Amino acid sequence: MRRLPERETVTDWSQGVPRDRLEHLLNTWERDYDWRRFEARLNALPQFVTSIDGLGIHFIHVRSKHADALPLILTHGWPGSVAEFLEAVAPLTDPEAHGGTAQDAFHLVIPSIPGHGFSDKPRETGWGPERVGRAWAELMRRLGYSRYVSQGGDHGSVISDAMARLRLPGLAGIHVNMPATVPPEIADLLRCGAPAPAELPPDERAAFDQLESFYRTGGAYAAMMTTKPQTLGYSLSDSPSGLAAFFYEKFAAWTYPGGAPERALTVDEMLDDISLYWLTDTATSAARFYWENNANNFNAVDIDLPTAVTIFPGEIYRAPRRWTERAYRSLVYFNKASKGGHFAAWEEPELFATELRAALRSFRA
Repeated sequence: MRRLPERETVTDWSQGVPRDRLEHLLNTWERDYDWRRFEARLNALPQFVTSIDGLGIHFIHVRSKHADALPLILTHGWPGSVAEFLEAVAPLTDPEAHGGTAQDAFHLVIPSIPGHGFSDKPRETGWGPERVGRAWAELMRRLGYSRYVSQGGDHGSVISDAMARLRLPGLAGIHVNMPATVPPEIADLLRCGAPAPAELPPDERAAFDQLESFYRTGGAYAAMMTTKPQTLGYSLSDSPSGLAAFFYEKFAAWTYPGGAPERALTVDEMLDDISLYWLTDTATSAARFYWENNANNFNAVDIDLPTAVTIFPGEIYRAPRRWTERAYRSLVYFNKASKGGHFAAWEEPELFATELRAALRSFRA
């Protein structure tokens, strides 16, 4: 028995998820969705759990048949999970079957962030991006990878950035598809609601406008999780409808094109991810990562480790090259993809794999 609010009083998504759209998603989840299908798909991949710094860390580990493949650790974001990368595994590990060459192959490590999926939930504070990054470095060391690259979008970008700042042993460089590039003088203007400088070139003005719109109409979810994740969690952990609505709104807003998530992800793919959070009861523990991080993840970093960046057109904001070069001082690759959004690997796995082959070619020994 579910109790949904009355229908919205608008004809668009401006008040949140339209009731008829959510009802369709919930009816599919209740009547037609098959979790065992997704479970079998996960279990077809080599999965492991290891204890690092007192927590069980779940990870997928797929070695390429090519012994000299480049080791790559892929980190998901929120409200994503390891499900984001499943379709990209084959193109990355077996590139010859997907338009690449043997020289393009990767050995893949795909962990679940603590508090997400099948990793343990932290029982103490302190599990922010730096601590997770150190855990990833230890994981790669245990797996025998003395030299590797870290990749991520959303929180995966934040964790990869932290690993680069820390210059962790074995880390040759990073690739991010949500780079942190907003210069301090622009961040100050956005924070106080000031207008964009008249002299901004078109790509920077577009990025400014995207961020202004996001902060004004799309950022409330982050404010809740950054400040009061436990209070929010009572609703998300108690109500499958509430959890589905919370996530579905982000799938709609952040996929390419925005507002039509089913054009980028199948209903089953979205329900796979929602079900993973529901069945593991990790909505609250995942939200706490925002509280631990407690930072604006778009504001510029200062990183001099070799970095590759791909900008997907459906990202929350499209980072301009000049901002990116200021934030990542050893930028070795910068490209604007033709399609795809915030969930790049999930939405466009073949394109994502093609981008990583090109972006990380210079990192190969």
